Amino acid sequence: MTDVNKLLDHLFGGKKSPISHKENFSQTDEEIEQVKKWMASPEGRMAFEVIAKAYRLQKTGLQDHPEILLLTSPYANGFAIVFEPSLTEKTFSDLFFAFGLRMLDLGYYRVGMDRTIREEADWVRTIEKQYFKPSVPVVHSQKTEQIFGNVSIEKELVNNEPRFLKVLVTVYSDQQYLDARPFDQFIAALFNH
Repeated sequence: MTDVNKLLDHLFGGKKSPISHKENFSQTDEEIEQVKKWMASPEGRMAFEVIAKAYRLQKTGLQDHPEILLLTSPYANGFAIVFEPSLTEKTFSDLFFAFGLRMLDLGYYRVGMDRTIREEADWVRTIEKQYFKPSVPVVHSQKTEQIFGNVSIEKELVNNEPRFLKVLVTVYSDQQYLDARPFDQFIAALFNH
């Protein structure tokens, strides 16, 4: 196909470029209260316990449900929860926001929340993210406490159906910061509500 034909094909109904849109979003006070109530409910406590158990078993090399993927490197650690219908879409969404509320409890502040919607071939991928940094005062004459490091929490949907939740902790390797606390302590703190 010549370049002119490619151009005409693109301009007049041929191949379309994928559409991508990114936006910031927030929760209302009412939505935050709903998540807090869910976290304190038997259903919310059970969801945390099921995920924590599946994580512990995966660490020993055993599989459980839901499936947990471990993410490990020298400067970033985390896990991903693969969606399965036994979790329900509502529980999956509540977990996403509940993990964010836990970060606030652990001495972090939310830097932002954004949503990216991208058309890819015959499906649409939506990724929602929350970003957190440690809430610690910077003292210029001393090294700065980083707690566990920076934290991102991500929820991915394909065609509005949940795929996974990911929690990733990235440590500062800069000389200005104290060493991050161990990731195992992060996991214990995240699930101990």
